[in-house]
Amino acid sequence: MEEKLILSTRKIRKICMMNHSVEHAWWLWTTEQGLRKVFGANCKMELRPFGPFEIYFDETEPKGRQGSEGCQILSYLPGEMISFTWNAPVDFEYVRNHAYKTWIVIQFEKVKSDYTAVTLTHTGWPEGEVWDRAYEYFDKAWSRVLKQMELAKADSINPSSFFIKGTDGSIIEID
Repeated sequence: MEEKLILSTRKIRKICMMNHSVEHAWWLWTTEQGLRKVFGANCKMELRPFGPFEIYFDETEPKGRQGSEGCQILSYLPGEMISFTWNAPVDFEYVRNHAYKTWIVIQFEKVKSDYTAVTLTHTGWPEGEVWDRAYEYFDKAWSRVLKQMELAKADSINPSSFFIKGTDGSIIEID
């Protein structure tokens, strides 16, 4: 019997102001070179509908547990918006391995000649305790990611500040 998910209306929305042009902010999120600069990790990204949007945060893990494997681009409007599916860290095993995936929409808006507002919306959240825990994690994690991007130039971002790991390699709750 297939589990029936009930989708909530909640969404995580984070906005940051980047001291970069829209073109540069777009490049950071829509190319393998840009994603490597932002996340400091290997990746596979093909800017096309259903193309991979995979970031390998920990390549010491077995395949399937390294990062956002299996995530795909859903849609994009060049220079304006990209959307992609998203999974969860291995600490959220049920959510990570579920056939259903949440999705992220990144929007880019020129504010001044070299300033861009980047809006990240993480949506598609089902109801339920296991999904609630992942939601709480990402509400904090996306704040850290965008704050780091807002404060740093793209070539000086420290990806280790995005996720906090214990000595055993597990992700520590972010306050």
